[in-house]
Amino acid sequence: MTKGIFITATGTDVGKTYISGLLVKKMREFGLNCGYYKPVLSGLADGRPGDVDFVLKTAKTDADPFDFVSFSYEHAVSPHLAARIEGNPVCLDKIKFDFERIKQEFDYVVTEGAGGIACPFKLEHDEKILLPDVIKALGMDILIVAPADLGTINSTFLTAEYAKSCGINIKGIILNNFDENNIMHADNRCSIENLTGIKVIAAVKACATDFEIEKDALLSVFEEI
Repeated sequence: MTKGIFITATGTDVGKTYISGLLVKKMREFGLNCGYYKPVLSGLADGRPGDVDFVLKTAKTDADPFDFVSFSYEHAVSPHLAARIEGNPVCLDKIKFDFERIKQEFDYVVTEGAGGIACPFKLEHDEKILLPDVIKALGMDILIVAPADLGTINSTFLTAEYAKSCGINIKGIILNNFDENNIMHADNRCSIENLTGIKVIAAVKACATDFEIEKDALLSVFEEI
């Protein structure tokens, strides 16, 4: 059976794609057949799905990035608005179909969300799709990517509480742009674990090309999907 983990974050531009790339790279360096999937992307870069491009290049995977995203939009706005502007609404059935296809290719899959945990993919009178709906439709647990700096205690705690209220299991937290010599960063790490009851499984330095984590610890966040 394929195993997977879903990457979400405390907000936009926190580093989901960056961390996703490092995770896939790390898994492949461990000799594991690990792939990547992004259900929805808004803000194509020169007609290319930049987030997917970045992850595949980071992981040294030679593949067509469009094969790993179900809905990609030109407009760099919230997915629900981009979909409305471009007349291409997000459909959960297509996401599930594409995900099943990707699962056939890999033993492990890192799936990346968009925006923060409550990111809207569709907001119509007859149907609303938020990020938790996608996570639950794919049957996945999550990792939360959070910044290491000021304000992260509040945003990480709220993200974790909302995910729990949606019935989503959280396997861990990854702090991004972490400085081990910064007393606030160190305290943020301890405070987040204390408040949420969730372990910070990794703290990634700014502009890092790798991060420290034991193979068994990383594998433990992946569950059968």
